[in-house]
Parts: sequence; structure tokens; C-alpha cells
Amino acid sequence: MLVGVVSDTHISGAEKEIPDRVYQVFKNVDLILHAGDLVDLITLDLLGVIAPVKAVAGNMDLPETKSALPAKLKIELGGFTVGLIHGWGAPTGMRKRIGKSFSGKLDCCVYGHTHHPEILMENGVLFFNPGSATDRVFAPYCSVGLLKIDKTISGEIVRL
Repeated sequence: MLVGVVSDTHISGAEKEIPDRVYQVFKNVDLILHAGDLVDLITLDLLGVIAPVKAVAGNMDLPETKSALPAKLKIELGGFTVGLIHGWGAPTGMRKRIGKSFSGKLDCCVYGHTHHPEILMENGVLFFNPGSATDRVFAPYCSVGLLKIDKTISGEIVRL
């Protein structure tokens, strides 16, 4: 199974669009996970032409987006338990905060908020932040991610 991972797209109406490169990177994915800060629900439609989308709300989302999406999700993918959450606060201590917000064991925790891509194994959990596909405020480049799920679960950051 191949899963596209995106976060912090910050799309509001026609103000921004999903970069064409995202469509290229995600063209063969089975599912897309969006880790919040979509802003507008139109983002789900834009990504939904590629594959089914599961998303959570972020701190910058419009009120209607926040009310339509959960704050976190726990998903079974190919025998692995994946937590999906946006994150909050300063980057320092983020993994600890978001890890504690899920009950039970996670194999992978997908998150956003920092705009900084990261793949890190900590205490048996793969923490995966794809960075931002549209905003370089806190990172040197825009990026998305791919989760590869087979006998193991692994992640890859793709610079846009």
C-alpha cells in the first residue's frame, strides 16, 4: 500500500491551489492523509480526484472545516495502526505531546503544524511530518510525504 501524506496546505477558496507536483507524486497512491491546516474544505475535493482522503482539523482551519473534521484519527492500514493529528504549540516537545493524545499503541503518528518535514523512529513509533506542500515559512523547501506499507511501514519525504 502506498499512502500520500500532506499537511499545512493553507488553501482558502481560489487563493491557492495544490501544486501540480503533488498530483505527480501522489498519482499512484491508494489513500491520502492530510494532517490539518487545510483551511478550506475545498482542499478535500482537490486531493480527492487523486485518491480517497482522510483528514483532521488544524489550528488555522476555518470554523466550518474544524466542525467537519475530527481533531485526530486512528486508522488501520495494512495491519499497522496510524494516528493522524495536526499538532499544536512549539516544535520542541511536539512528538511527546501528540504521542500522548492517542490511547493504545501506534505504529506511526502522522502530524503537521511545524511545516518542517521529519521522519523519526522514537519508542517504537514512526513519527512522520510531511512538511508543508505550499508554505516555506518554517522550512527551506515545500514537501509532501509517502508512507510505504507492506511487511513494514516506512516513510519518504519528497521535495516539491
